[in-house]
Amino acid sequence: MKQEKDFKASSGYLLLFLVIVLLAAEVSALILMPAVWIKITAAVMLIITLFLVGGFVIVNPNESSVLVLFGAYKGTIKENGFWWVNPFFTKKKISLRARNLDSDPIKVNDKIGNPVMIGVVLVWKVNDTYKAAFDVDDYEHFVMIQSEAAVRKMAGEFPYDNLEDEDAKITLRGGKEEVNGLLEDEITERLTIAGITVIEARINYLAYAQEIASAMLKRQQATAVVAARFKIVEGAVSMVEMALDELSKKEIIDMDEEKKATMVSNLMVVLCSDKDATPVVNTGSLYQ
Repeated sequence: MKQEKDFKASSGYLLLFLVIVLLAAEVSALILMPAVWIKITAAVMLIITLFLVGGFVIVNPNESSVLVLFGAYKGTIKENGFWWVNPFFTKKKISLRARNLDSDPIKVNDKIGNPVMIGVVLVWKVNDTYKAAFDVDDYEHFVMIQSEAAVRKMAGEFPYDNLEDEDAKITLRGGKEEVNGLLEDEITERLTIAGITVIEARINYLAYAQEIASAMLKRQQATAVVAARFKIVEGAVSMVEMALDELSKKEIIDMDEEKKATMVSNLMVVLCSDKDATPVVNTGSLYQ
């Protein structure tokens, strides 16, 4: 399997000076020399000189030029500057700059089967110009398709959250670092064939699909309410227990079991209610 190789090109400035001198001499010969054979020679040399102009190539910073001679790969110029190569070379420019791919959110199914919308940001650049030019048909389109395929595969391995899968250690919503790391590894493996280096890959958009978003939102709200109520009841029981213990220790009031039950009931109502309690002054006994 062929690999990228550097091509040492000739300086373009030296050849440019030579071409200018030849053009001046040939044009002068065509105009000033009366002999026919000189004019014919000058015309042929002029055609050859113009052909040499086709060998000039400019390589900008963080760019490259892949050179092919009649179907055979000859090398890649990565050093920026003004160069001259064989005019028969076919030259293909490939950028070496880092590029961003901000994909539109796509609909995929998570591990449980729930449809979710997920989008990614990918930072990548070409590392091997031979693979990018010859191992795939269109390396830019290849990056887009394989990135989407990697997202679909990765999303199918984890649930959106742990509401339905309580044993899930990693979720799409909660395991950002782990999920982004796995996504980057998956995309890197897929793009290696095209000579692409992945600098960063991360999820930048994640949500339930529209058809289930409303139902899932209600479910999340219900789960949050239940969790909050659990904490409130747990705290209220602790506070009631503490109140009874303090009253008993300090012998503020001697209560039988019925009085304790009544007090516990009243305290639990006050502490667990989602509205402010309304005080009532009892001017009689506890039993009235």
